[in-house]
This record gives sequence, structure tokens and C-alpha cells, in this order.
Amino acid sequence: MSTGLEGRSVIVTGAGSGTGRATAVRFAREGAYVLVADLKRAGTEETVKAIAEVGGTALAVVGDLSDQLIVDQVVDTAVDAFGGVDVLVHNAAIMDRMSVVSETGDAEWYRVIEVNLTAPFLLTRAVLPHMMAEGRGSIVFTAAEAGLRGSIAGAACTASKHGVIGLVRSLAVTYLGVGIRTNAIAPGGSDTDFPSAAVSKTHGDNVLAPRFGGISRVATVEEQAAAIVFLASDAAAHINGTVLPVDEGWSAA
Repeated sequence: MSTGLEGRSVIVTGAGSGTGRATAVRFAREGAYVLVADLKRAGTEETVKAIAEVGGTALAVVGDLSDQLIVDQVVDTAVDAFGGVDVLVHNAAIMDRMSVVSETGDAEWYRVIEVNLTAPFLLTRAVLPHMMAEGRGSIVFTAAEAGLRGSIAGAACTASKHGVIGLVRSLAVTYLGVGIRTNAIAPGGSDTDFPSAAVSKTHGDNVLAPRFGGISRVATVEEQAAAIVFLASDAAAHINGTVLPVDEGWSAA
């Protein structure tokens, strides 16, 4: 079945490295026009170069997506250059320090929630009018195993990813009637450059670290990207409100 992505306008956040870069390149291979958004300029430039090498078209916006001005710049750039926004992929995220509630300071809590939940909310809100005007759209979030249970990350990351899944389901229900689908993947262990911020020998690290023993093989970034592109594509036209674990069955155990 055709993916239907040729000529579509796609925004991928966190696209400067790892799963985000692999996703952006995969969309480009399918013929989509890609807006690469990331906090780090060097990473965005490398992703745009990688897309050019496969014959794709890409532009980049650098900045913090918890800033409404950057959000507006991302959307305006995609609309002006590509004629709209057909697909929005929320991949940008940060990890906490595996801090449980008693160890989580205000700064850590607010920053994780801001990046992992508030920024996707702001960008989705800015994109929705364009999708609604076209009567179609696909939004894909990168959730996490932390959004499916309470034992894989610290308090801030766990709460943020549960919030992401709630947002996915809310969007799926409320915008189905105007042709917009919303889904998510929930990665388990992944071969990315996502930094481990855990503080060793803390209560959180002692309690949570042993939970990672169930991973037999981490997924490649290309495997995560394949799931994202599938959910965004016409091949998944009847899939809405789904959270797809990409974890080799870890969440089923």
C-alpha cells in the first residue's frame, strides 16, 4: 500500500540526531518535504545535509519549542515553504535524573514538563488550524515506556509521558471528525544519543535501575523511525488514538 507521503509537508521535532534524524530522513525518502526542528544548530545542519544526500528537500529551524516565538517560526516556515502542514511528529524530549518525587526539585520538574508536554501542546495548537483548513492531517508523538507504567523513569518524565498519552487520546477523539489522526509510539530501549541523566546511589536510581533488566535488545533508530512513518502514512489511515509500543514485547511482560 502506498504511504501517500510524496509531496506532503512534515515537521519533525528533535530531528537533529537519533530517532528524530532517522525519521526525518525516512520521510524524505518517501518524497515528503521536511521541516527539521531542533535545539542544536549543528545537529539540524547535519540532518538537512543527510536529507539532501538522499535527494530530499528540507529546511531547518533552530530553537526551544517551549518558546511560542519559536513554535510560530516553525509553523510559519513550513507553511510558507511547503504550502501547509500535513504531518507533525513530536520527537523532542528530555530525560529526568531518575529522581523520584522526594528527590525532584522545582527546576527539574518544570523543565521536563515544559519540554516533554508543554512544547508539544504549543506546537500542536499552532498546527491544528492549518490541518483543519485542509481537512486532513496526521500527528505522531514519541511517548515512552514511562507513559505506560510507573517504574521506568523518574517522577517528572513519567508524569510527562503519561500526559503525552492523555493528549494523544484527547486529540484523537476531538479531531477525528475533521480528518486529523493522532497516534504515538512508545519506545523501549533505543540505540540513540539520548543522554542518561541518572544520579547514582539515589533512592530513584536504586529502585528504578533494576527495572531495565528486561531489555534483551535495544531498537535501532531506524526501527523507531519506521513505526513513526507508518503511523503518519496512508497505510495507517484507519488507526487513530493508538499508542504503539516499539519495545520487543517489553511492555507485554
